[in-house]
Amino acid sequence: MTITNVKIFTMNDSEEIIDNGYVTFENGRITAVSHGIPSEISEDDIDGEGLTLYPGFIDAHTHLGLTSSGVGMEGEDLNEEFDPCTPQLRIIDGINPIDYSFRRAREAGITSVLVSPGSTNPIAGEISAIKTAGKRVDKMLIKTVGMKFSMGENPKLTYMDKEDSPCTRMAVASTIREALLKAVRYRASISAAEEESDMPDFDMKSEALLPVLNREVTAHFHCHRADDIFTAVRIANEFNLDYTLVHCTDGHIVAEELAEENASCIIGPIISDRCKPELANLSPENAAVLTRNGIDVAICTDHSETPVEYLPLTVGIAVKNGLSFYDGLRAITKIPAKIGRIFDRTGSIEVGKDADFVLFDGSPFEVMSSPALVMINGKAVVKEL
Repeated sequence: MTITNVKIFTMNDSEEIIDNGYVTFENGRITAVSHGIPSEISEDDIDGEGLTLYPGFIDAHTHLGLTSSGVGMEGEDLNEEFDPCTPQLRIIDGINPIDYSFRRAREAGITSVLVSPGSTNPIAGEISAIKTAGKRVDKMLIKTVGMKFSMGENPKLTYMDKEDSPCTRMAVASTIREALLKAVRYRASISAAEEESDMPDFDMKSEALLPVLNREVTAHFHCHRADDIFTAVRIANEFNLDYTLVHCTDGHIVAEELAEENASCIIGPIISDRCKPELANLSPENAAVLTRNGIDVAICTDHSETPVEYLPLTVGIAVKNGLSFYDGLRAITKIPAKIGRIFDRTGSIEVGKDADFVLFDGSPFEVMSSPALVMINGKAVVKEL
């Protein structure tokens, strides 16, 4: 099948824009991207009517399918707040793909999301990238991409209420360090074992942290305040972790220092009030300031803090406050795909990648805009043409 007569923002590494072209795909994968008109057009092909084709949008930090509005405790599966260290939790065991928010995501052009545990625990569990279409999460899964760490106020208040540790920022950092140090020793014991009998006793928490230590997945640090941001950086550097900074609310205040670290950030929610002390410096200019300092910035909704369908509108607010249109587009396509380690599958329109597209008339970041076409794995999930 081919989508013809479209302007294409490829978002590939050369950042090519094709003014008038087509995209061909088969078995859910892109087989051709080119200028002009294909040599053959079938009745099944889609005329894009001169509209603009983008890669499917990606929300780099959500709790999609872990919490359901109006359901109460039965629909809350994002925080296991009775143990501050739970790296062994697998996020796909908590996701409800039938939740209505997946439909709302698709209708907004969001074809992939990173789903993370909540932030009550210093170490909360695995993060996975999934498609937003499907009924069974195993089939929607792209892959496990990260581990959730949380700094500052959320774990502090959770365990202070329980009259337990950690209830200071020092103890939050200590909890993370202790678990990582145990995993380092556990890894060393496995490497040193010459026979099965020499292997250390199985430790599920340490096992879960080995991919983080081996830089096979990314450490996602929930951090708002500047001091928490740099505690996250400090720990990541101590253990040589591949990391990203989630929320990074004070990032615009310390952008030059973050640039020195070559850090990446997932910022948001932007559509939010200053509902807790850590958000005192919340600014819609955050994305623009960080980007001007050479930092890779993805933009997220933190669904359900901001409903996932408002991701394009969130980018529009960032663009209104100094981010360029193109950098806004990068923030929900190419950059989250790279941070999420799924750029081999999605985030750009290139041969060999998944056929995930969104087609718009006008800017996708305008409040009145809706996609004319959304495709996931080559199947139309929204079609208004």
